[in-house]
Amino acid sequence: MASSSSAADMVCTRQGRDRQRYEGCYRLVSGCIPYMLKEDDVDNSCSLKDDHVLDKLQVLMISTPKRRDLIFPKGGWEDDESVEEAACREAFEEAGVKGIINGAPLGEWIFKSKSKQSSCGQEGACKGFMFALQVTELLESWPEQITHGRRWVPVREVDGLCRYDWMREALDKLKEQLLFGSNFSAPPSPELPDSSSLCMVVSPAVPQGAVALC
Repeated sequence: MASSSSAADMVCTRQGRDRQRYEGCYRLVSGCIPYMLKEDDVDNSCSLKDDHVLDKLQVLMISTPKRRDLIFPKGGWEDDESVEEAACREAFEEAGVKGIINGAPLGEWIFKSKSKQSSCGQEGACKGFMFALQVTELLESWPEQITHGRRWVPVREVDGLCRYDWMREALDKLKEQLLFGSNFSAPPSPELPDSSSLCMVVSPAVPQGAVALC
């Protein structure tokens, strides 16, 4: 499923916080949990409502500099993009994946940035929005691959790798969304058409369960 990146894909990662969104004292953050079914086990007739899907489900986690634990792709939500677009951009920049993002968020959480974990008060406080991203394209190179490695992890092993409670809660929401959601099935992952765009968002008029193609 891996594919090489075009020159259009290999844009520079965004730097700085000039366009960063804030809500009061909170820096707004958007991210996602990229997932896929193991290719050898994909069955076109298999619905994600099937309990056995958890045996096939894998989640993509990334490493960060100077830390041994793994996290989900996330980063600052900027003022020229939607929250879904921000999640897609972070998945591309940090993990080198594109896919289909569920328009219904997994939830929102309050946490501190990793550099401010030991600080008192509201310094470094973030409000994060997390989404489920069904991976359809895995790039061989991506903007932040020097600082972020990536690893596919069976979903039943992810809980033990989550450093923070909010990560485990988001993971539980992902499993609930896949098992009990209304519009998800498990077709073979399609390849995206060549495009310089990181995200195509469907019309807001589409009801809950609508997706954005990233």
